[in-house]
Amino acid sequence: MHKYEAIYILPTSMSDQEVQEFADRYKGVVESHGGKVESAAKWETRELAYEINGHRNGHYVIMNFESDGPCQHELKRQFGINDQIIRNRIFALETE
Repeated sequence: MHKYEAIYILPTSMSDQEVQEFADRYKGVVESHGGKVESAAKWETRELAYEINGHRNGHYVIMNFESDGPCQHELKRQFGINDQIIRNRIFALETE
């Protein structure tokens, strides 16, 4: 299994409960594709470096997970079709 870190930004107009629901939804995507989620939760609310689609601030959500195969591709696809997500990125982590 390979280790990954997914980070995505949600609008500050969302409540903490809505942000946690998003985290749980994407945790479910990983688990349904045979992956194992180590953590998935709101990281912090920050000002963005530049305005993105009218947003100046955002809730950052971070998820660390392990998976094989197409899991990260499905997660990226799910991020891409959700209009609520301002930005997203999935990083492959190096293992020793």
